[in-house]
Amino acid sequence: MLPFATQSMTFEALWLVTFQAPREDVARIMAAVTEVTPLQMGKYDRNAFETATGIEHYRPQEGAAAGAESETRLRPGVAEVSFQLPRDAALLDQVVEAIFAVHSYEEPVILLREILASRSRGLPDKDNPHRWWNQGGDWKKTTETAV
Repeated sequence: MLPFATQSMTFEALWLVTFQAPREDVARIMAAVTEVTPLQMGKYDRNAFETATGIEHYRPQEGAAAGAESETRLRPGVAEVSFQLPRDAALLDQVVEAIFAVHSYEEPVILLREILASRSRGLPDKDNPHRWWNQGGDWKKTTETAV
C-alpha cells in the first residue's frame, strides 16, 4: 500500500485485526491482547472498536468438540472487535496466540486486513469548535452520571 499524507493527517500501513466473540468474553480477550501490546494510537492507548452484538450461525460437524449436530445453531450476543497493529509479524503472532489462548471457541473467528490508517500530525487546533472537548464536555462524564 502506498503511503499517503495530508496537511493534518498521515496514513500508516498497518494491519486491522478483527475477532468475533460472545460479548461476555470480550473484556477477557482484550485484556490478553493489551498484555502483549498497548494498542497505541497517537496519545491514546487501548484503542479498539466493538460492534453491537449480532447472531452467529454455525453447525458443529463430526469431530467438533460439541459433537456433530444436524441443525444450525444460532448464538445471540456475539460482538465483533477490531484494532490496528503495526506490520510486525512477531507481534501479530503474539496477539493471535493471546486471542486463541483465552477465546471460548474451538475455531475463533480472527480476520486480518492490510490497511492504511490515519494518524493526526498534532496540529495546534485545540480551539477547534468541532472537537468534543469544545462541545459541552466529555461524553464519559455524561454517561457515567446517567447510569
